[in-house]
Amino acid sequence: MTAFDVAVDADGHLLQDLRVTVGGLPDPATLGPYSSYVAWATTPALDPVARLGRVSNGRNTTGRVAFNKFLLLVTAEASPPGERWRGKIVLRGNSPSGLMQPHAIRMLPAQPVHGHTRQGSGWRPPLMHPAVPLMIPGLEALEPGVAPFRPGSGVDPATLPEARTHQVLDLRDGDTLTLAAVPVRRTIAGRPVVMYGFNGQYPGPLIRVPEDATIVVEFTNRIDRPTSVHWHGVRLENSSDGVPGVTQGPVPPGGRFRYRVHFRDAGLYWYHPHLREDAQQDLGLYGNLLVRSPRPDYFDPADREVVLMLDDLLTYADGLLPFGDEAPSHALMGRFGNVFLVNGEPDYRLSITRGEVVRFFLTNASNARTYNLSLGGARLKVVGADGGLFEREQWAESVVLAPAERYVVEARFDRPGELAITNRVQAINHVEGTFFAEVDTLGRIDVHDGPGAGDRGAPAARFERLRVNDDVVREMAGFRAFLDRPPDQTLLLTLRVRDLPFGLVQVLRLDSAYVNPVEWSGTMPMMDWLPTGRQVEWVLRDLATGRENMDIDWRFRRGEVVKLRLVNDRHTLHAMQHPIHLHGQRFVVLAKNGVPNDDLVWKDTVLVPAGATVDLLVELANPGRWMLHCHIAEHLEAGMHAVFTVK
Repeated sequence: MTAFDVAVDADGHLLQDLRVTVGGLPDPATLGPYSSYVAWATTPALDPVARLGRVSNGRNTTGRVAFNKFLLLVTAEASPPGERWRGKIVLRGNSPSGLMQPHAIRMLPAQPVHGHTRQGSGWRPPLMHPAVPLMIPGLEALEPGVAPFRPGSGVDPATLPEARTHQVLDLRDGDTLTLAAVPVRRTIAGRPVVMYGFNGQYPGPLIRVPEDATIVVEFTNRIDRPTSVHWHGVRLENSSDGVPGVTQGPVPPGGRFRYRVHFRDAGLYWYHPHLREDAQQDLGLYGNLLVRSPRPDYFDPADREVVLMLDDLLTYADGLLPFGDEAPSHALMGRFGNVFLVNGEPDYRLSITRGEVVRFFLTNASNARTYNLSLGGARLKVVGADGGLFEREQWAESVVLAPAERYVVEARFDRPGELAITNRVQAINHVEGTFFAEVDTLGRIDVHDGPGAGDRGAPAARFERLRVNDDVVREMAGFRAFLDRPPDQTLLLTLRVRDLPFGLVQVLRLDSAYVNPVEWSGTMPMMDWLPTGRQVEWVLRDLATGRENMDIDWRFRRGEVVKLRLVNDRHTLHAMQHPIHLHGQRFVVLAKNGVPNDDLVWKDTVLVPAGATVDLLVELANPGRWMLHCHIAEHLEAGMHAVFTVK
């Protein structure tokens, strides 16, 4: 078990704890001069080899591997076994990923369907992934069955102000914030384009407030589309949650809305639209909220704090790829970008002094991408998540952030030099049926010698210890009693599609032989781009009633603690991970795939990998009508949302 919702190493290999159930093994001495059976894991090339340990008839917990594809072998061995098997192989098997095989996509017939044939509407196909240049024949003649949308149609970008670096606003209880969504000019791929920004900034202002403060936000919509502002993770009054059709009406262009935002919990939160989030958020409407605890010892000492928002944009060589107008494009996989941004910058740089302990507040603002983030190879201490501190701090080499998740980590940089902030994952070439390493550089950290370099006293000394937060341990103790209780509600996360191009459907069916728990990279851009919200419906299904999405009608009473089970359907045309977000409440992740979580923290967003089952314990302390949805923006806009009521 790790601090994150999926376990990977720094290079993005899935960490898999293997359990081997064996039956019918004879006494090894009957096979030769052998005294035991030993399990091994190895790659299809038979190198390297990992010795997992001795096994016998029954259930055996063996060990952890980090291979993309692997063979599992059981051999009869003399005692003691060496680093490679020497005896007879008596059993062998493949990892599920071994089912992934090359596709003969050139043999698939291209049969365009109604609504996809190119109409000269202004769409251009996205750029192919540089590592996967092949395309399903015939798809190049198709386009999404909706009109393309770009902001500021007919507006010369030169007439708009350039987006500014975000400001830091320190607000107190009772303060009023004036916030406006406005069009801005940004330079993308060397070309000026129209995007959006809160108060003309990219990202929006970083708002820092003390715990238990209440502020008033006077919001004005100056963009060309209706919008709203959602205060993600904040347990505020229901009327200010910012969800059109649930808590308020859309704010039209030129319209205003007053939000009253109460910050009852210390933590890292953010704000963004909740109307056509796939376009408006991606175009720059987002910002962070940092809520400070009054306790001086809430965090250990650090030399500085840095807030980072991660994002990616999908571009052509000469500007942004449009969004679907009447419905979202990229509705199946979500919109993976090819330009990475940190705090809105495509070439982010941070300068620090050698020896500094830096506390990083990390937020994933991307539409669909899950990151495996490394900070120059520095050792990381995981301190907190969405809405609070972990029971016990943990060491990590990288941080896994699904869309809308936040983590607080600390790092110490002991060597001078230029370090890369990287996203390191194992992507899939669906054509060849292979994994490949994908490393994207998001920014740079310049570590330099200067006054005070080296040993920096208390922060450095405290960094070396992993703190146990006794108050959090006491708070969470009562929730563990719910571990063996059956779920109060169970949601199946699944999918319906219709009218997709024939060749695309055939490739998706071939891909369903193996489903990676997390789709880390958009390696098939045409496949991602074509399906729209008119062909794809992502579904939350209440298994007790059969009701789906907005027909679900859960009703609870304030003060209840509800065990919610999320089951991600593996057997769909294209199973995907889903970052599930609950509005207005907080929860702890009790268990993943039946394995109890041994380090609890308050969260509001959890990543449910494809094929996984996750148990949440939800504290229903905030009355009102609240939304539950997937935070892949295109999945939300393609139906994957429900509403529950707390009386």
